[in-house]
Amino acid sequence: MLRYTLKRLFYGLLVILGVVTLVFFLFNILPGDPARMMLGQRADAESVEIINRDLGRDKPMGLQFLNYLNDLAPISFHNNDNPSDYFYLAPDKYAPYTTLLKVKATSVVLKAPYLRRSYQSKRKVSEIISTAFPQTALLALVAMTFAFVVGILFGVLSALYKDSWIDRITLVVSTLGMSLPSFFAAILIAWFFAYVLANVTHLNMFGNLFTVDDYGSCEYLDLKNLILPALTLGIRPLATLTQLSKNSMLEALSQDYIRTARAKGLPFRKVVFHHALRNALNPIVTSASGWLAGLMAGAVFVEYVFDWKGMGIVIVDGLEKYDFPVVMGCILFVCLLLVVINIITDILYGFIDPRVRIE
Repeated sequence: MLRYTLKRLFYGLLVILGVVTLVFFLFNILPGDPARMMLGQRADAESVEIINRDLGRDKPMGLQFLNYLNDLAPISFHNNDNPSDYFYLAPDKYAPYTTLLKVKATSVVLKAPYLRRSYQSKRKVSEIISTAFPQTALLALVAMTFAFVVGILFGVLSALYKDSWIDRITLVVSTLGMSLPSFFAAILIAWFFAYVLANVTHLNMFGNLFTVDDYGSCEYLDLKNLILPALTLGIRPLATLTQLSKNSMLEALSQDYIRTARAKGLPFRKVVFHHALRNALNPIVTSASGWLAGLMAGAVFVEYVFDWKGMGIVIVDGLEKYDFPVVMGCILFVCLLLVVINIITDILYGFIDPRVRIE
C-alpha cells in the first residue's frame, strides 16, 4: 500500500510540475507589458525598466522560470547578502519562514508557497485567493448537493418506471442539461427566474452572499442570491448523476439478491432503498466526488454572469487587466485542488479494493 501511495503522489507531483511549466511560459509569451499596465501608457522608458527589473522580467526566461519554481516550492533558496535584489528568491517579507541550512551567502528555508503579488492591487495573490475561494467552494458544494439529491431521485424513478413517461421526460431533461453551455444556461435561468418570474420568485439576477443594506452601514447574509447560481452550476452534474443512478439501479434490481429479497416477502420500498439503492451508490458517489472538484474549477462563467464574488470573478478581472500573477495563481491553486482530490480518491480506492493496487 505504501508503494501504491508513493506512486500516486509522484504522479500528482509530475502533473503539478507540468501545469506550472505550461502556465508560466504561456503567460510570459502573451502580449502586453505589465510595467506599462501599472504605470500607464505614457510612462517613460526609465520607469518601465525599473518596474521590469523589480518584477524580475529583465532576466533571461530560463532564470525567471527557476525563480518562479523557487517561489512556489515550500523548500527554497534565500540570498543572505542582498535579499533586495532577489524578489523571487527570498520569501515575502510578511511571510514567516524557517532557515534549514546556511551555506555561505545562501540559505535553504522552509516557507509557504509564494504566488507573488497582484500587478494592480499589490496584494498577495494568496490573500486574494483566500478571500474568493470560500465563495466558490460554498457555491460548488450547494450545487453538488442539489445535483446529488435530485439526480438520485430522478434516477431511481426512471429505473422503477422504465420506458414510461417519467423515464422519457427524465431522459430529455438530462440530455438538455448536458448539452446546454454553462454561459448560456446562466443567462437563460437568470432571465427566466429573476426577470420573467421576478414577482413570484423575488430572486435577484445579480448578487453576492453578503449584501449591503440600503443605508450602506452594514452587510447581511442574503442566501437567496445563492439559489440561481447553484441551480445553474448543478445542471450538468445533475444530468450525469441521473443517468448514472438509473443505470446503477437497473443493474442492482436485476441481481439475484434482490429477487431473493422479493421472494421472502420484504416490502418493495425496503427492497429498493435498503438493498438496491445502497449497492448502487458506489459509482454515484465516485462520480459526485469528481464533479465536486470540477465544479470548483468550472464555475468561472456562472460566477461572472451572476456577479458572484468567487474565483471566477477574480480570474476574469485578472485577464481583463493583464494581472498575470493573479490568474496564474488561481489556475495553479485549482490544479493543486484537483490533483489532491484525485490522489485522495485513488488512495481510498486502494484501501477499499486491493485489486486497484495491482499494476
